[in-house]
Amino acid sequence: VQLQASGGGLVQAGGSLRLSCVASGRIYSSSAMGWFRQAPGNEYEFVAAINWGDLRTHYADSIKGRFTISKESTENAVYLQMNNLKPEDTGLYYCARRVGSPRVTSRANWAYWGQGTQVTVSS
Repeated sequence: VQLQASGGGLVQAGGSLRLSCVASGRIYSSSAMGWFRQAPGNEYEFVAAINWGDLRTHYADSIKGRFTISKESTENAVYLQMNNLKPEDTGLYYCARRVGSPRVTSRANWAYWGQGTQVTVSS
């Protein structure tokens, strides 16, 4: 299983970015795809996740109303639309995959990880 994330960049506060993650291989309906982020010196933080089969989503409180996670089955891709970005959203964003609920926020329970894509929000 390989996950390839892209779409990061430098944006001013209030701006938007769209992250993409493409997965290799078949993704089963029982799987979840999600995003985590890590700011310098901080722990990994759960951002959002979606169930591949029934499209249930789960978001961190810090980004609710600003970020939207979605998926495109034909492309084996998951997206994170980030609007109204704030400087505190700055970090390395990672795509991850697990079997089971998208509501699991502990990094240790996500089995597969892609490389990070850097998001920098200037004030």
